Amino acid sequence: MVTSDAHQGLKGAIEAVLQGAGWQRCRVHFMRNALSLVPKEAQQMVGATIRTVFAQPDSESAHQQWRRVADGFRARFPKLAELMDEAEEDVLAYATFPKEHWQKIWSNNPLERLNKEVKRRTEVVGIFPNEAAVIRLVGAILNEQHDEWQVGKRYFGAGSLAKLENQSEEQAGAHQPALVGG
Repeated sequence: MVTSDAHQGLKGAIEAVLQGAGWQRCRVHFMRNALSLVPKEAQQMVGATIRTVFAQPDSESAHQQWRRVADGFRARFPKLAELMDEAEEDVLAYATFPKEHWQKIWSNNPLERLNKEVKRRTEVVGIFPNEAAVIRLVGAILNEQHDEWQVGKRYFGAGSLAKLENQSEEQAGAHQPALVGG
């Protein structure tokens, strides 16, 4: 599963290079797109209403709530309702995974935080003396993050990944395609 914004170039690259991988539209990026379609004074209400979808306990409830929310906006914000109609499967792709994975895969915020940290640390240096210096610094930052994800904030635990494997086996037994997890 790859999580990104809906940039067509990214989607094309994911499809070409990671054949068979699922795609999740980042819900944070989706919310930005959605809120840009409504007047500023309505954004807080619209955002809160859309977020009710992400509080649902299971996939079926999330899809039902998504449709209720889209239908509720149809008269007042038709462009928003149209966006929601088009984006439902992409934004709710996370819901096909075990619930423990949802918060980890429904946005690409961890990667964006990492990119922000790389930018912050490289801007302090300003001008690097050579390419090797850049590679050393960025490599060290990435190594720190790798260690943090492995030990401190374990991204996916063994028990959580086992549920994903069991879910894939159950679906394969039901003659459905297996999920690709990441």
